[in-house]
Amino acid sequence: LLLGCELTASTKSYTFRVDEEDDSDHILALSVVCLTDGAKDECNVVEVIGRNHENQEIAVPVANLKLSCQPLLSLDNFKLQPPVTFRLAAGSGPVHLAGWHRIMNRENASFEEDDDLSEEDEEELPPIMPAKK
Repeated sequence: LLLGCELTASTKSYTFRVDEEDDSDHILALSVVCLTDGAKDECNVVEVIGRNHENQEIAVPVANLKLSCQPLLSLDNFKLQPPVTFRLAAGSGPVHLAGWHRIMNRENASFEEDDDLSEEDEEELPPIMPAKK
């Protein structure tokens, strides 16, 4: 499943959550962060807010974009575990974030044979993959 959101001066954050009752493993991968039409030539800092291994909330800057020198940043499918919040910590945007969300059913993965798993994984690949370098 593709994911996209836009952070602006009026919408400074976006939170991606999954249902806590869901028994699947969820992977959220961030591919690209870029300034979009209407952005000013100012520093736009995007933070990811999540939880560490001790379940403490942490905020980590992942991009510092400026129209004149770095309007786009490829994050090479930076993987995160939901829930996660993206926040525009500085600047007014608009900043577009794009990536994908993958759901893997724990129950099926533990009981399926290896041959079945490889076929299942092929079907669950994200629809858009980055170009090979």
